[in-house]
Amino acid sequence: MADQVTNDEAHSRYELHVEGGVAFAAYERHGDIVAFTHTVVPERLRGKGLAGKLIEGALADVRRQGLKILPKCSFVVSYVERHPEVQDLVAASPSP
Repeated sequence: MADQVTNDEAHSRYELHVEGGVAFAAYERHGDIVAFTHTVVPERLRGKGLAGKLIEGALADVRRQGLKILPKCSFVVSYVERHPEVQDLVAASPSP
């Protein structure tokens, strides 16, 4: 059903095009940090695992580029908590 996750840099979002719509994860880029701010899956496509596939592909791309993430979106926070294999991508918190 789903195709490959792509990075639409012009719109600062990772996209997963599927029949019936586009799921996306919006981000803000700050140097070598990708801050994920919002994940959207069209309502009619929810419950099919698309958000997980989208974030899996986005994080694989972040890893390939040697970047780190700042999960601000609740779905990305939850994904990282459930997948210890990607926790090394989380940027270290700055010292107070």
